[in-house]
Amino acid sequence: MNDLRLNQDAANADLATASNVAEQLASMQAADAVELLNELDVEDAVGILAEMPRDHAVLILDQPELHSSAEIIAELPPVIARELLDAMSADRVTDIFQQFDDETRIRLAASLGQETKAALRKLLHYPPHTAGSLMTTEFVSVPANWSVAATLQHIREVERSRETIYAIYVTDPRTKGLLRAVALRRLITSEPNDSIMSVGRDVAPVTVGPLTDQEDVARLFRKHDLLAVPVVNDDNHIIGIVTVDDVIDAMTQEMTEDTLKFGGMEALNKPYMQIGFVQMLRKRAGWLGVLFLSEMLTASAMQYFEGELEKAVVLTLFIPLIMSSGGNSGSQATSLLIRALALQELRLKDWWRVALRELPTGLALGSFLGMIGIIRITTWQMAGLYNYGPHWMLIAATVGAALIGIVTFGSLVGSMLPFILQKIGFDPASASAPFVATLVDVTGLVIYFSIALVFLSGTLL
Repeated sequence: MNDLRLNQDAANADLATASNVAEQLASMQAADAVELLNELDVEDAVGILAEMPRDHAVLILDQPELHSSAEIIAELPPVIARELLDAMSADRVTDIFQQFDDETRIRLAASLGQETKAALRKLLHYPPHTAGSLMTTEFVSVPANWSVAATLQHIREVERSRETIYAIYVTDPRTKGLLRAVALRRLITSEPNDSIMSVGRDVAPVTVGPLTDQEDVARLFRKHDLLAVPVVNDDNHIIGIVTVDDVIDAMTQEMTEDTLKFGGMEALNKPYMQIGFVQMLRKRAGWLGVLFLSEMLTASAMQYFEGELEKAVVLTLFIPLIMSSGGNSGSQATSLLIRALALQELRLKDWWRVALRELPTGLALGSFLGMIGIIRITTWQMAGLYNYGPHWMLIAATVGAALIGIVTFGSLVGSMLPFILQKIGFDPASASAPFVATLVDVTGLVIYFSIALVFLSGTLL
């Protein structure tokens, strides 16, 4: 009996603590509350959100920055979970449902309201990274024969059920096709008896299709300085809108994935500290294995030139210098080209223009580094810091010429790889710095020793 009373007292204390924390978080900005919840265990976050007023809990769960939103909703009491999901924005609910396992998805979907179910069925139909997967079905549209007063009254009635209202979309009363987008600012400054068609600018609204890639959607936002863009089907019927905050979140995720690819690993689908040990190994081991196998070709190249290395051991001193210079120049070119392709500053057909630009650039950069290499060898020899032997001038010339060839080759390969990958349907970001560096390492050794055979034949070789 005493143990039961102690357990009950502990439960009451936990409930009081959760209630107090929930009250404090409800008075904060949603983004600040999310930061605090991210530091708690899922169990603690569940208890706090269950005690929080529903409208505040919805604001928090609507934030993509909440790391464990799917786990939290799955652990909430079914009645509370249903209320929150029905009140959240449709696109955010879709994101969360994509993270559920099949059992949880079926269990929670069965209890949702009809409107939420319909929105889920529509949004889950579209592929990831498209306008359809980003859009929300919560927007305001009115027929073209309405007045400003009627439109404002309609907004008052539906405002709480809409994620955000940047514009009002005017449709043809007969065909339901989209005719115009009226900014909210222009609406509230117009006369009540004015026709809604007389308020907006007489221009066709900027629209996208549901299968438009999210990067193309982002470019439209930047080009036209948009806050939202309507998504229309083949009949020009508006089926949803993509808002600027959704585009920012999508582009942030895209940039994160590209950054990880630049580092030679798969993209993470969770924050770093939430990735399990085995999952982290899977994300990193694959690329490391590919790069390691590629680097084994370097050993093969050195074995091929084993005789030359035995005759002129001094050449081995400059192998790290030669390999790193080629890899660095290739990585520079790759980074520049991936960025230019992403911003559509270049098209696939521009590859030859890039090649003609990178060829003299590589020659100039290689000559610059080659001169530094020659000066370094000459200085060390003349100052007595190291004796490269009687043929030190030929060694200096070999290193200088090798740097010109390798840096030029690295720049050319690094600039062409993104084009090749995009042409065959791969993400250009896959031409990451480690991949380019590994490729140039192998070819760099061949170039280096081939030049050494030309310069040093009959002397050291």
